[in-house]
Amino acid sequence: MKILFLIPYPLKEAPSQRFRFEQYFHLLEEKGFSISSQSFWDRKTWEVLYKSGFKPRKTIGFIKGSVRRLAILFSLSKIDYVFIHRECLPVGPPVIEWMIGRLLKKKIIYDFDDAIWLPNTSEENRIAAFLKWHSKVSSICKWSYKVSCGNSFLAKYASQFNENVILNPTTIDTDNLHNPNKFSIKKNTAPVTIGWTGTHSTLQYIEPLVPVLKKLELKFPNQVQILIIANKRPQLALDTVNFIPWSKETEIEDLLKLDIGIMPLSDDIWAKGKCGFKALQYMALEIPAVVSPVGVNSEIIDAGVNGFLCSSDSEWMEALEKLIGDSHVRKQLGRAGRQKIISTYSVSSNSSLFLDLFS
Repeated sequence: MKILFLIPYPLKEAPSQRFRFEQYFHLLEEKGFSISSQSFWDRKTWEVLYKSGFKPRKTIGFIKGSVRRLAILFSLSKIDYVFIHRECLPVGPPVIEWMIGRLLKKKIIYDFDDAIWLPNTSEENRIAAFLKWHSKVSSICKWSYKVSCGNSFLAKYASQFNENVILNPTTIDTDNLHNPNKFSIKKNTAPVTIGWTGTHSTLQYIEPLVPVLKKLELKFPNQVQILIIANKRPQLALDTVNFIPWSKETEIEDLLKLDIGIMPLSDDIWAKGKCGFKALQYMALEIPAVVSPVGVNSEIIDAGVNGFLCSSDSEWMEALEKLIGDSHVRKQLGRAGRQKIISTYSVSSNSSLFLDLFS
């Protein structure tokens, strides 16, 4: 059986790809599947895709990607499943998906982990916003053999258009990657590091929490520091912000510098489509997570058992104060968090469900 993965970004680069299906490639191969993939954006374009400017390089990259997508249609005769992550083309109607599913009668496994039917184009690429064609998601769902969704909110949407929807959560490799026992990072006893990791597109969620973090700086002078791990330096009105550019090579070592991991979100329909990836990473590494109770976060976190759910500034302040002042509580919640991920959101716990997509 042969599977073709049609993906937006180069392999081993984008978190949504790495933690939704790339880490299962070895499992598919062990089960006898033959795997091939094609990314829309090449590596040269990927390097600048979410940076301002570089319009000529982005345009050339788009043209090349579109040609590759059209050309692949002539190579599908021996393909059994076509796994499509998010979309085949970043703009325009779902022409490629229609040809694959309707014209060529191939079994499409359609996967998405965000509410991508809603407008949400990045500031760096806002010029392409009017071309996005967000409504195509419903059509692709209809033409698909199965639909793989990252949480129940996304699955509920997809179920309007396809009866074969599988809730396939974003998962963590707790054995080989997010495993604190494989690393010899020693956290300093002081100051306590409150950290956040993400991309430029989600930095906006930290801003409403700045007043709370500012109060913590004043209440715990020289005892607390803030660490941001991202692909863009944040501009936050805080005194103790440290920044580490995100790197795949040092991703785990950098996360292990945190004593507390935070994931604030706004309570809106776009955030409900988020799959809790930050919380999953923190918890898998035994870092106590403090998150907004939005979407799947309320399913991942058992409040007070393996993390904290905070809706208001006072709740954020109370939870962070408790963790800053008590290393025992930090360790207790961290260990419980890792066990939750191993049992429910790990590659090992989700392997059989993932394989069911191809049956």
